[in-house]
Parts: sequence; structure tokens; C-alpha cells
Amino acid sequence: MESVMTLSEYLGYVKAYHPVVKQANLIMNASEAKLLKARGAFDPKIEVDFDKKEFKEKEYYNQLNGAFKIPTYYGLEFKANFENNEGIFLNPEATLPTDGLYAVGVSASLLKGFLINQRMASLKQAKFFLDQAKEDQQLLVNEILYNASLTYFNWLQTYNEKAVYQDFLGNAEIRFKGTKRAFIEGDKPAIDTLEAGITLNERKLYLEKARIKLVKASLEISNFLWLNDNTPVELQDHIIPNIETLNSIDVTFNIALFNIADFDINNHPKIKSLEFKIQSLNIDRELKMNNLLPQLDVQYNFLTQTPRVSNSLNVDNYQAGINFKLPLFLRKERGDFKLAKIKLQEATYENEATKVIIKNKVDALQQELSSFAIQSDFLTNIVKDYNTLLKAEERKFFLGESSLFLVNYRESKLIETKLKAIVLENSFFQSKADLFKAAVISISE
Repeated sequence: MESVMTLSEYLGYVKAYHPVVKQANLIMNASEAKLLKARGAFDPKIEVDFDKKEFKEKEYYNQLNGAFKIPTYYGLEFKANFENNEGIFLNPEATLPTDGLYAVGVSASLLKGFLINQRMASLKQAKFFLDQAKEDQQLLVNEILYNASLTYFNWLQTYNEKAVYQDFLGNAEIRFKGTKRAFIEGDKPAIDTLEAGITLNERKLYLEKARIKLVKASLEISNFLWLNDNTPVELQDHIIPNIETLNSIDVTFNIALFNIADFDINNHPKIKSLEFKIQSLNIDRELKMNNLLPQLDVQYNFLTQTPRVSNSLNVDNYQAGINFKLPLFLRKERGDFKLAKIKLQEATYENEATKVIIKNKVDALQQELSSFAIQSDFLTNIVKDYNTLLKAEERKFFLGESSLFLVNYRESKLIETKLKAIVLENSFFQSKADLFKAAVISISE
């Protein structure tokens, strides 16, 4: 018993289980991992350095340095430190009180790296990459659903073509038997029997070709059918496409209420993805521009032997430092800044060009669909008229007022027109799918 698989059911299977759709989900997972990695640059850190040397029963040195650091979003880093050194060959600057020395302080980059640095840029870009990945994921899912739809339409077309040849094969068989009987009775010449036999064999030939095309189309459909455990599914012979797809395709693609006037290009996933790319490149440009500034790093640490005493941290005991760097020509920095500006400008141009391309494509598709509706009406009337001509010619033939040649001619024209109508319907469906792809419309599972 035959069972119909609708386009909606088919796309639901594809969206739920196809490996490429699952692969699209990995884009999100990878972007989330990159964001987590970027946030790791601001994780507090514990550092411990221990160095000891003994030789010939002499302790040359025994050095311990432990620190707890808290990096912040801007170019500041807070630090708590404990240092304890012993030994007879310590450097004078490493000589500390017997119980060690405690320090609490802050380091900062006041020029280069203050308002933006590599850690800040990486975190901001990772957030944009995550947003961009959401849009790219939708584009990838839309692409696989589009390809799956075209495969379904090809399957439906080959099924309808086979049905046409199947129907007219029955007519050819009836006509051949009737002509043969008339020949035996002496009412028809032998040439009519030969012509009816040729037509019958032609119909069988075309039906066999159509059957092979349907088998190939069914195998292509199977490429998109998978189970949840990544097991491919082969389409069974009793599963057939929905010949009433025309009545439900707009609902399936969620384009029933689509209107070019209401189409907001700025909400298109491709445009949003490019916008996030532009924002990421703009962060890179700001970082390269910041690198043109001199490097001025400062640090200040309060020192104490007794950290438990609240007033032991004061300005009398401290350790401070300043580090200043400035390349004389800044050729590397200026080159990086120019390249960053060029990349940003390229992305901006790409964004503007893509907006125009998408708008024009959507507009062209809507006009094409309107034309298909007109063409379909013409072909429907032509099929109807050819069918009327064929029936009239058959009546004339059995009344002896026409020839088998004319009957076959009328029938061939009817078959040809029906096949044209099937091809036109397939083109109509493909344009619907093109609109679904161009506008990147989401469909429910």
C-alpha cells in the first residue's frame, strides 16, 4: 500500500537528523568555546616560583616567590605577592627580612593598551564571532533545506512523468487490441495494426525510461534521509511524493505572507553576519590604532612584613617602576593600521553590494513567480484543449472517419503538453525554493 511523504514531513526529517544540519550546530559550539577561551584571559592567576641551590653543604640561595594576580578589563592588573629568600650568595636586592616580605599593588598600561589591548579585543571579537555564528548557522541550515527541497521536486517530477506514461500506455494497449480485432474482422488494414504496435512499444520504452529516472530520483532523496543515530535511510518503494504539493508549498516554506515591501534587508542573516564581521574588524582597527601610542607601563606595590597589621601598608614602604617604549618610525604599527582599515573597508563594500544583490534577487523571484502563474493557466487550457481534440479524434477513428496516425499525433501532442506542464510546475517549485533561500526564511520542524 502506497504511503505519501509530504514536503513538510520530508524537510522535518532533514532538519532534525541530517549530519550537515548537526554540523551547523557545531559552528555554535566552536564559537562558544572561543568566547570561553577569550574570557580566560581575565581569569585570576596564582603563580609560584621556587629556586634553590646547594653545593658542598652550602646553601647558596633558596628563593620563593608566590603571587596572586587579578587582570581587569582595562589595562589594570591587581597583584598580591609574598617573597621569601635565604642563602649566603643572594644578590643584595634579593635580601629580605627573615619572615619574608609581602606586597600588594597594581600595574597599569597608561597609553598603549589602556583603553584597548589584545585581551580586550579578543573578548569583544569572540562575542561578535558568536553572534555571527548564529547567523551563519541559519544560512547553512537554509542551504541544506534548499538542496533537499530541489531533490524532492525532482522526485515529484519524475513520479508525475512516470504516471503520465503509465496512463497513456493503457490507452495504447486498448487501441492496439482494438485495431488488431478490427483487422481480423476485415475493418482495418494491416498497416494500422503495425502502427498501433509501434506506438505501444514506444509507450513501453518511454515508461521504462521514466521508471529509471524515478529510481535515480528516489536514491537522491535517500541522501537526505537519516536517523537520529547518524544511520542513513533508504527510501522504500511504497513511499511516494505528494502530488498536491502545489497546495501546501507556501505554508511549508513559510512564504505564504511574504511581501517584498515588508522585507527588511537588515534582518537578513547574511547581512547580519557581515555586520558582525564589520564590528569585529572595527575592533581590530581600534587595536591597531592604539598600537601607534607609546608604551607606558607603571606599577606600584605597598610592602610590609606584617600584613595582619592594618596600618602596616603605607607610602613609606613601596616598590615602584616605570617602563616606557616608543619605536622611532612606527613602520610596523602604521602598516598594521593601514591593513586593518583596508580590511574594514572591503567588508563594508561587500555588505553594501550584498544588500543590493539580495534585494534584486528577491524582487526578480517574485516577478518570476507571478509569470509562472500566468504560464500555468495557459498550459492548463492547452492540456484541456488537446485532451478534447484527442477524444474527438478517437471517436472519429472508431467511426471510420479518421486515421490511427492522427489519433497518435493528437495523443503525442497531449503527452508532450502534459510533460511541459510537469516541467513548468517543477520550475515553479524551484523558484519558490529560491525565494526561501534568498530571503533565508525559517521553517518549523
